[in-house]
Amino acid sequence: MRPVEHRAEALDLRTIPVHLGRGSRARPVEGFAWDPEVLQAYTAAVAADGAEGRMVMIFDGEEPGDHWESHLAGDELIVCLTGSVTVTREVDGVSERVVLGPGEATVNPAGVWHAVDTEGPASLLSVTATLGTDHRPRTGTRPAGDLGTPGPEEAS
Repeated sequence: MRPVEHRAEALDLRTIPVHLGRGSRARPVEGFAWDPEVLQAYTAAVAADGAEGRMVMIFDGEEPGDHWESHLAGDELIVCLTGSVTVTREVDGVSERVVLGPGEATVNPAGVWHAVDTEGPASLLSVTATLGTDHRPRTGTRPAGDLGTPGPEEAS
């Protein structure tokens, strides 16, 4: 995995994300994968961009997401490209849902836990802060508490 300086051919943002960094730099990330070692290498490679770094990527799906996430370093933009996308946020103990159709977008504020669900075939574009992102398994309708305890709907 490595950010590269220039590629003359078209990029498929589904497989090659683009890292936006300081100085208005946009660098494709070759060899990216959702693997802990690759994610660690990506984080190290773009660390100099700090809170200004963003990853741009397209995701395709047909079902609910499997995790909650939060981005401490900055806001995240979610844009529905096709189909229907539902973003659920946990704000001050209250769940908020935003349903997006093609061309519609929402912003997940920094530090807010959220989950993204695609309904039927759908595609979305995300512009995500790369520093300080945390994930938790989605075992219920709300994220786990700050101390690793289940949220109210997850408790058995």
